[in-house]
Amino acid sequence: MGRLARRFYECEGDLEALGRVTAEVLPQLDRTDRIAYFNAIKFLSFQLAKLLDSLQHPSRASYQGLGYSLGTQSAKGPYPVFDNVTALFSANPVIARTATYIYACAEWIADAFEGKELLLEIYSRLLNPTSIALANHMVDLEAGPHAAEYLAWNFNSGMAAVDAAFSHVLGRDDILICSRHIYGGVFQLIHDWFGRPGNLAIAVETFDGFGTDDFLLAWERASEKYADRLAQGRKIYVYLESPVNPHGYVLDVPGICKAAHARNSRVLLDATVGTPFLIRPLQREDPAERPDFVIHSYTKDISGGGSVIAGVVIGKNEDMFAPKGAPGWDQTLFWNVYYVKGAFLNADAAFEVLQGAKTLESRMLAKCINTKILAEFLNKHPKCHVRCPGLKTDPNYKLASSLLHLGLPAPLFSVDIEAPLEDFARFFDALAPTFGHMISLGQSNTIVACPGLTTHSELSKAAQEDAQIRPTTIRMALGDEDPRDLLAHLVHAARLTLGEEFASSFPSAPDAETLIRETYTSVHRRYIESGAELRY
Repeated sequence: MGRLARRFYECEGDLEALGRVTAEVLPQLDRTDRIAYFNAIKFLSFQLAKLLDSLQHPSRASYQGLGYSLGTQSAKGPYPVFDNVTALFSANPVIARTATYIYACAEWIADAFEGKELLLEIYSRLLNPTSIALANHMVDLEAGPHAAEYLAWNFNSGMAAVDAAFSHVLGRDDILICSRHIYGGVFQLIHDWFGRPGNLAIAVETFDGFGTDDFLLAWERASEKYADRLAQGRKIYVYLESPVNPHGYVLDVPGICKAAHARNSRVLLDATVGTPFLIRPLQREDPAERPDFVIHSYTKDISGGGSVIAGVVIGKNEDMFAPKGAPGWDQTLFWNVYYVKGAFLNADAAFEVLQGAKTLESRMLAKCINTKILAEFLNKHPKCHVRCPGLKTDPNYKLASSLLHLGLPAPLFSVDIEAPLEDFARFFDALAPTFGHMISLGQSNTIVACPGLTTHSELSKAAQEDAQIRPTTIRMALGDEDPRDLLAHLVHAARLTLGEEFASSFPSAPDAETLIRETYTSVHRRYIESGAELRY
C-alpha cells in the first residue's frame, strides 16, 4: 500500500507537468495533431479510471469486513465510491443528486472549505458536479477561444443571477447607469431594492437610444448630478440588456463597454434574449469591448423547453473565484455572494439545461426566421406598428445587423395594434391557442403577452410610455412552429374581432407564401455561407 501511495503521488506530479505542457504546446499543433493528442489523453483517462476501479475491489472487501448489522447496513446504503467509477464513462453528465460528499481526511476537508481542494465538493449548495459541468459548458459557448480566462456560477433563476451580480459590485450610494429598455423585474429590483434608502440607496441614471453617444450623455449627467457621491469614493457601474425585452432592440455593447472601461467603470450585460447563437460579447478581440459580467436566464432559449428555472453569471477568473488567503479572495463573486446567499442550481435543473442547449443553434435559427416573417407580415398592415430591428425601416436595423449573427433579429419584438382597447382585448384573447397566452419567452411555442400588464407592469405609466409600451402593445416571443399556421391564425383572429376590413389589409395568402419562401431561402443561404470553408 505504501508503494502504491508513493507511485500515485509521483503520477500526480507528472499529470500537473502534463497540464503545463499541454497549455504551451496545444496552440502550436495543427488539427491532425490535436486529434491525436486528445485521443492519447482520453486513453490515459481510461487507464486512470481502470486503476481506480481495480482499487475498489480491496476497498469493498475491507468495508464488508467491518461486520455491520442488517440495520446499520440498510441505513447507510451502499458505499457510493465503489459504484461511481463507471459513471466516468457516461455519455452525458451524471445527475449528482446528493447534498453532501465523502471526504478523505480532516486535512482534505479543511482545504476544501478554503477552496484549495477543488476535487472535494463538500456541499451541493456550493458546488455540484452536474452544475459545474453546465457552468463549464456555458463558458465554452460564450467565451470560445478565451474560455480559459472565464468562470461561471449557476443560480436557481435568472433573477437570482442578476441579483448576485448586482450584490457583488454595488455598494451603498453607488451610481448605476442603465438603458431605458430593461426587463420589468430588473427595473423593480434596481429601484425598489438596491435604490431603497434603507438598503443601498444607489442612484439610477437611464439613457434612451442604442449607441455609445447616448450612453456618454447619461454618463455626463450622472457625473454632474452625483458629483458629491463620486467625491466620496463611490463608483459608477453600467447595466445593459441587449437585445432588450420587449422590443428586441440591440445596444452598441462593444462601444459602450469601451467607453465605460475608459472611465474605470465596470459593465454588466444581460444577454439572455440573444443567446450565444446571436451574440458572443466575450469573444471580442479587444478586451476593452467585452463586458465584465455576462448574465443569462437559462429558463429562456438556452434550455428552450420552458420547463426549468435557472440562471448564470460569467466573469473573469479573478472576479469569480480564488482560494481563501489568496490576494483578493474575499472580493470574488464566489466568496462575496455565492457562498453565503445559497441561490444554487440543483443537479436536475442543470442536467435539463444541458440537454436543451444541445439544440440551441437549430432552434434559434428557426425562431429568428419566424421573427423576420411575422414582423414583415405585420409591418405591411397600416394599423400595425412594429418595433423590430429585423425591419430595414427600423432605427435599430443598422446596429443590430452589424452585431447579431447573420444580421438576424432576436426572436422577440413588439407590435402596437391601432384599435379601440375593447376590440384589442378581444383580438388578443382570440390569438389562442396558436399563440400561447403565458409569461416568459424562449420556448418552442410562440408566446404573446401585453408587457404593460405583465412583464413590465412594475413600471409606472409614465415609465411604460417612455419605454414605448402602451395598452395596445403585444410582445411576440417567437417559437419554431410552421409560420403558415401563425399567419393564418393571425388573419382569422383579426377577422373575428377587428372586422373584415382590418383583416383584409394584411398581405394576401400568395404574397405571404412568397415572403415565407424567400425568407427561408435567404437566411439558410447566409447560414451556410457563414461557416468556414471546408479544408483538409
